[in-house]
Amino acid sequence: MTVYSRHPNRGKTQILATWRDREGVVSSTVTSVDTAAAAEPIVDALNRISACATVPLGVHDTRHDELDHFPTGHLDALTDRNARPALLVGAHGVWYEYVKLRLHDALVDLDAAVESVPAPVRAAIEAELEAEARGLRDAVAEEPEVEPAGRHLEFGAPLVVPGAAEEGARELLDRAERGVPDAEREEIVADLRWLVEVCRRCADPGAELSATDFMITADPGGPHRLYLQVDVPEEDDGYGPSMDFWSVGLGRWTPDDPDDEEAGATGEVFLRCARTTRPAVDEVVEVLDLGAGNAEQLAVWARTPVGEPLVGTAFVVTERFGG
Repeated sequence: MTVYSRHPNRGKTQILATWRDREGVVSSTVTSVDTAAAAEPIVDALNRISACATVPLGVHDTRHDELDHFPTGHLDALTDRNARPALLVGAHGVWYEYVKLRLHDALVDLDAAVESVPAPVRAAIEAELEAEARGLRDAVAEEPEVEPAGRHLEFGAPLVVPGAAEEGARELLDRAERGVPDAEREEIVADLRWLVEVCRRCADPGAELSATDFMITADPGGPHRLYLQVDVPEEDDGYGPSMDFWSVGLGRWTPDDPDDEEAGATGEVFLRCARTTRPAVDEVVEVLDLGAGNAEQLAVWARTPVGEPLVGTAFVVTERFGG
């Protein structure tokens, strides 16, 4: 719907909004801040908000072999703080709920980015979010044969920053819920929220969530080629093995070509601490934070025998695979 950018102008940095209307592409100044450093996190958060708000309204929901539309309720959170908790509940679909989670994160990040800017700047950004929400509501409310005025939503190709709203993830997340009853879909969504919450609380900037693989990895680098991996239960979807436990594990990178450092490497988990019930978020965050950037800590954990805990954590090794 809208792409945001920053531009230096007369000693300040303008924050620009760009969108399509009936005549073509239009740009307008949202507000100005003193430095590019102040503008950067605002622009980043606004782009993520726009993408997460827009994409579900610009594509069809095809999970049930028909062309449905995704809900519009997530738009309320753009203008009403009291609506934000609703972004963290629901089970309409795995991908849609994941986009809602990312929208919530982007709104929180925007709050942090504008905390120290002058009140008129905050007011201008709030007005911009109101315009974005209004434009999206108008776009989806129009009859198909009527060209909406103002900001235009190009159905099937919404104007968003490339890669935002986890572009390309929808098919993979739809696959995760294919053929499962409502109760199981709710569990899948709950596991995804759990992973997002772990990443949100983790202090390790190297911890990466792969929503489509339902895992978190954290790789401190170093000579031991070790990394941490957090997994949630997965059903057999015909594309890979099923797993009926939660797991914190250690993996090792093996070079694809020992004689060519540029050839890449393949990772494989060789130590696993598995549980039949979902661990507390804080327990997993503790492991990730202890291993954050600490290759030697991972090397110590790599020597832990079955039946013993990873030192300093509540996780007991349940399996080793020869690593």
